[in-house]
Amino acid sequence: MSAADAGLGRVRAYLEFLAAVLYFFLARAFAHLGAQSLVSADWSPLVEQAILAFLLLLGYAAMGFWLDREAHPVSRQGFPPRAAFAHESGMGLAMGWALALVCVLPMLAAGGVAISFSVQAQSWCWLGADAAFFALLALGEEIAFRGYGFQRFARALGPAGATIVFALYYALVQMTILGSSRISFLVSLALGLLLSVAYLRTRALWLSWGLNFGWKASRALLFGLAVNADSSHSSVVQADPLGPLWLTGGGFGLDASWLAFFVLLAALPVLYRITRELDFHYNAPVLIPAGIPVDLDAAARAQHETAMGSQEPASPALVQIARASSPAPEQQESSGGGTTSS
Repeated sequence: MSAADAGLGRVRAYLEFLAAVLYFFLARAFAHLGAQSLVSADWSPLVEQAILAFLLLLGYAAMGFWLDREAHPVSRQGFPPRAAFAHESGMGLAMGWALALVCVLPMLAAGGVAISFSVQAQSWCWLGADAAFFALLALGEEIAFRGYGFQRFARALGPAGATIVFALYYALVQMTILGSSRISFLVSLALGLLLSVAYLRTRALWLSWGLNFGWKASRALLFGLAVNADSSHSSVVQADPLGPLWLTGGGFGLDASWLAFFVLLAALPVLYRITRELDFHYNAPVLIPAGIPVDLDAAARAQHETAMGSQEPASPALVQIARASSPAPEQQESSGGGTTSS
């Protein structure tokens, strides 16, 4: 490919990235309006996330098929049919839960947490719906911020540039949440970097989706904390942290705490370590043979025949060895008589 063709390819990829960003905001608005018109206010958040995830997956698949001639546009978005997808998702889920636990333990040691439990059957029924909400929320975010648009921007600017730009993009979108601050912007920035690195290390969204889901769902469902200033999804456990604001984030939750910011940054080298084998498996360069195929055995045989000759060596002639015979009697007498006369 010439330099001009490469430049045009990057410009086209950048325009596709802009189209993907525009489509994300249109799909989010449509999902919000559709959920409000279809279901009640209690079920609206869950239905909204389901509609958004479906629209993003379908829309970006259509873009990949028509604009980039992708034969498998859903797989190319980050959902390849791997045998180990459950292992990667579980690894991300465990890491997300561990990050939340690391942030909760200092809160318990510093000021404590006031915890209340609900034993009502309705609260336990809502627990499954809340888990589905966070699963769909994480899925929609991964498709929007690590899927087609991220890949197109990486094609235009490179993986490092795409990681930084999409982390900023994700943090700016999170700033639209009521009650956000500069600290919440930094926490979202660090989370965006971590999730983008998880995608680049595996070239799939299974690990990043599990990490995103574990980070958000474990704080709400297991520890009863607010997630992005929303505590309505903690139906069974309700927690009120009593520590300082820089440690707990206050009513906004850990998404606005300095502790979460430094924990997410410290998780980057940990993520690199635990994904070493996955990175080698999915990012190792593929060696493509080039040139003219050569039969080395035939070439060596031809060279040998040129130097030594192609004819087979002649077989040795048969040599018959006769039995030695004794001299005749006449020869013995003549020889003896001659000696006597002399």
